[in-house]
Amino acid sequence: MAETLIIPTTQDRAELYKSLIPQVKALTSGESDLIANLSNTVAALKQTFGFFWVGFYFVKENQLVLGPFQGPIACTRIHFDKGVCGASYTRKQTVIVEDVEKFPGHIACSSNSRSEIVVPVMQNGEVKMVLDVDSDQVNDFSEVDQQGLEKLMEVVATFI
Repeated sequence: MAETLIIPTTQDRAELYKSLIPQVKALTSGESDLIANLSNTVAALKQTFGFFWVGFYFVKENQLVLGPFQGPIACTRIHFDKGVCGASYTRKQTVIVEDVEKFPGHIACSSNSRSEIVVPVMQNGEVKMVLDVDSDQVNDFSEVDQQGLEKLMEVVATFI
């Protein structure tokens, strides 16, 4: 198990994801506890990128329920048809929002959140959970983040 996260001294997010993904694989390999693995995954994302908020929402009781996260306190439950997380769940695809104030039905867990990306974690064609990442900057996420986070969620899907 890894004890130290090695973060390249680059601002290139593609390079950061390229470095992070194998480290998360190493960090979670051999550990069977889902919460421990998800906790380390969000910690690694937060430490590598400094995002405002990073966390998982589980599909549970016909809604999305807060799981491991790092950042300020968060909404505990989100209905499938609400907010960016609900949109990602319903569409079964990644949703990037450049400015959360312009997203119809956005749930403001924190007024400091300015942009957001939500990536579903799929298994056998079903959404099992979503990864929610918030930034305190407008238009902070791009296709590079989408590709990197989708690859990382493929890793997460292996230990669900």
